[in-house]
Amino acid sequence: MKVFKFGGASVKDAASVKNVGVILSMFPDEKICVVVSAMGKTTNLLEKVTEAWVNQDVAVLELLSGIEQFHRSIAEELNGSGKLLIKQIMNEIRQLLQSAPPSYYDAAYDLIVSRGELLSTAIVSEYLNQSGVRNQLLDARKVIVTNEANRNARVSWKETTSRIVAAFDDSNPDQEALITITQGFIGSSVSGQPVTLGREGSDYSAAVFAFALDAEQMIIWKDVPGVFNADPRYFKDVVKLDRISYRDAIELAYFGASVIHPKTVQPLQNKNIPLYVKSFTDPGAEGTLIHQSTDAKSQIPAFISKPGQVLVSISPKDFSFVAEDGLHTIFGLLSHMGISINMMQNSAISFSICVDDHPDKIKRLFTALSGDFNVKYNRNLELVTIRYYNKKVIDKIVNKRAVLLEQRSRLTVQMVVEME
Repeated sequence: MKVFKFGGASVKDAASVKNVGVILSMFPDEKICVVVSAMGKTTNLLEKVTEAWVNQDVAVLELLSGIEQFHRSIAEELNGSGKLLIKQIMNEIRQLLQSAPPSYYDAAYDLIVSRGELLSTAIVSEYLNQSGVRNQLLDARKVIVTNEANRNARVSWKETTSRIVAAFDDSNPDQEALITITQGFIGSSVSGQPVTLGREGSDYSAAVFAFALDAEQMIIWKDVPGVFNADPRYFKDVVKLDRISYRDAIELAYFGASVIHPKTVQPLQNKNIPLYVKSFTDPGAEGTLIHQSTDAKSQIPAFISKPGQVLVSISPKDFSFVAEDGLHTIFGLLSHMGISINMMQNSAISFSICVDDHPDKIKRLFTALSGDFNVKYNRNLELVTIRYYNKKVIDKIVNKRAVLLEQRSRLTVQMVVEME
């Protein structure tokens, strides 16, 4: 069993969907679970539909019509593939929009945004069957079971594994073909409500299927030839990494590398399932292998940039130590406001955090802290992480910019610097 994941860019139009068929035809007589994301920017557009629904904006139906037309036009280029299912799914969304939205925004989000993957798989599955690539369509909501947390649901591993194994069992009458098409990003809570697994969660969905099915390998098909040691948008002279360890992949994902979803690697590592990142435009190329171990030669310095950061320094107004009770208050506020810490450092009377600069959230945080703490901040900053660093690469990256905060371990250095 192999597990493939095709992201939004790899199914963004009719030509891309045809390419999925070409890639699958390269693996004849193999059992493959194919996890598919929403097409192109559909998730972003459905988010706008959700906002319009919650705000009772009259433009909501116009937004939805644009999404329907986008998918219908792709279906028409593919001999009408999926048109009936598209109509059914869009009618379901329209029925939802005629009712009052849930009072909790995240619940409304999952009700609407989860339909994007249903639309894409309807088209992909039917096109492949028409093209001779026999497959069955599996609704991921029937097998991926989670808690009730909307927008970032946690998988219930025991129940999910049991359902996936049953769905793929050869004795299951629905298993008529070697290839199964299913959705990434979505599942259902224990109570049966639709949930999503977090932005870019389709990678994670694929890893869940790979774990449950004891897959021999998982391949993420992307619009890049593999994993680079840096994002070409921010760094020059980037190098493709042929092989990296699970540990390095987790570290890079945690620090913000955009190629792999942060939660993806762990379930694969737990069962020693190799993960390949390959180009869907050059499927025969080697790509990058993420596996159990790596040798010293592969420890090329890797760079991760997170622009748009704010450095917040917090100190008690009475000049007392920043002790456990003060940290408890600060962390409680951060958790309540949904603010994730990218880097932190404390001294006797000050605690500093580097976070993404979401102005509304930061303003509310400052207001909440102002009663007991003095708060200072710096904006227009960049968080740079270097894995396998040395003095030469640090000097090159810093490039005479002011370093406001720095932390080093044996293998990794993080610096908060001024934006160039």
